[in-house]
Amino acid sequence: MAKISWRPGTQIYPLPAVIVTCGNTPENWNMLTIAWTGTICSDPAMCYISVRPERASYPLIVENMEYTINLTTVKMAFATDWVGVRSGREYNKWGKTGLTPVPGEKVASPTIKESPLSIECRVKEIIKLGTHDMFISDVLNVRVDSEFMDDTGKFNLEKAGLIAYSHGHYFSLGEIIGKFGFSVKKK
Repeated sequence: MAKISWRPGTQIYPLPAVIVTCGNTPENWNMLTIAWTGTICSDPAMCYISVRPERASYPLIVENMEYTINLTTVKMAFATDWVGVRSGREYNKWGKTGLTPVPGEKVASPTIKESPLSIECRVKEIIKLGTHDMFISDVLNVRVDSEFMDDTGKFNLEKAGLIAYSHGHYFSLGEIIGKFGFSVKKK
């Protein structure tokens, strides 16, 4: 099987399909769907999101310098897509999707009640890249749904039914095929 060269692009898939919430008061809380996100450091805990400046949420993030990343599930798939293709300038996304805002603990932006895991972030630096600006951020707090905690205090995120985005499509994450270090574990 031969490989062919293709135009340069962003083909690192799959990516998490997350809903980023922002704003500092219930009157201006908004949300947008993002796939350009990820972890960039574990100690201190840091992550990033990349946002187009023309998005309605962009000035809210810049003004408040904080946001919340909310992981999404199969049950949230319709809302996740809808939030990504509709503008907060024209719609009340909370009312249209039925998602429930919950005030943040460490930031003014809300979390989403229906999300199994929400990451509250404070922007440390904004890097202008081209079509998107990257918000490099400190993780201030992680809120997890107790439904996915077991008796030993382990968070079982694999039971949440997370979704991912890959080349224009959403996918549910499948069965576990191994865990970190399984390839070198002694029999």
